[in-house]
Amino acid sequence: MSDLWYPSRRIVHLSRRRLLQYGAITLGTSVLAACTGNQPTTSTEPTAAAPSEPAASGDLTKLTFGTNWYAQGEHGGYYQAVATGIYEEYGLDVTVQMGGPQVNGTQLLMGGAIDFFMGYTSDAIAAVAENIPKITVAAIFQKDPQVLLAHPDTGVTSLEDLKGRPIFISSAANVTYWPFLAAKYGFTEDQKRPYNFNPGPFLADTNSAQQGYLSSEPLKIAQEGGFEPIVFLLADYGYNPYATTIETRRELVDSDPDLVQRFVDASIKGWYSYFEDPAPGNELIKQDNPEMSDDQLAYSHEKMQEYGIVLSGDAETLGIGAMTEERWQAFFESLVEAGIHDADLDYTQAFTLDFVNKGKDYYLNS
Repeated sequence: MSDLWYPSRRIVHLSRRRLLQYGAITLGTSVLAACTGNQPTTSTEPTAAAPSEPAASGDLTKLTFGTNWYAQGEHGGYYQAVATGIYEEYGLDVTVQMGGPQVNGTQLLMGGAIDFFMGYTSDAIAAVAENIPKITVAAIFQKDPQVLLAHPDTGVTSLEDLKGRPIFISSAANVTYWPFLAAKYGFTEDQKRPYNFNPGPFLADTNSAQQGYLSSEPLKIAQEGGFEPIVFLLADYGYNPYATTIETRRELVDSDPDLVQRFVDASIKGWYSYFEDPAPGNELIKQDNPEMSDDQLAYSHEKMQEYGIVLSGDAETLGIGAMTEERWQAFFESLVEAGIHDADLDYTQAFTLDFVNKGKDYYLNS
């Protein structure tokens, strides 16, 4: 792992204690990302990337973007920007580095092995509480794709109907969406069942529910269980964090905002392109993750658009990647209400609006 932070070339020696701290803070995010079941049979371990620096020709700046899981449709815009040359148009030579269950994004980011990482709102706020100097610069998903799935024909027609039923959840849920469900719908601790990203227990118990990702698990359940599950997208029931964010080191934002802006703009443009024609990005996704099927990619592409995961709310007027102070505040207050953070935490240190909210025309015409 490199210990150089571009562009100042300032040497950063990370203590073992600090690395362990960075590791602990990202446990929830990496486990949550594992809601998607598109895993290659062979795990891909990350290798340390070179620090950001201009290419040999002097024309392109090399960057590495780390994703939160194995390559999939939910990462499509970034792969699209590589495949179609959008990053090159912005003077960037970008490597998309695939994540996985053993990949610790914050450690890689803070150690300089990657330059940008695919983050998550609650993790960004937790990083502030732990004095970890990373910052969110864009929010690609306006809606978190987190869902709960239930069996049809069991009397379940709303989230309220799941109260009292066993629900298979990951450990990350305890600090993300479960407090929201407990506060709003009265879900209780005795409903929890451990979810190990295997639908078998859910399929075997028609009275149960299971967490999942909108663009993945419903298809998997339909294929393996032979039925269409009832899908509750938590974002449509008041659970309002951003997801699939772009985060980087605060030092990079301070020292080279132009580089950050170019990466954000090109990534957003890649997402617009991906929704127009996903074929170029999908080919690169399948190269990184040979287990990814065309059916799954098509399903993810369809559901992201159908439910407005990327293009909804503020993004409709401010452009993909949009964020607002009001939205961050509302989510932070929900965490305080759930007892996860103290009210005096300066959550505003988790994000900056300097690089987004420029409007769709800006991204398409620049």
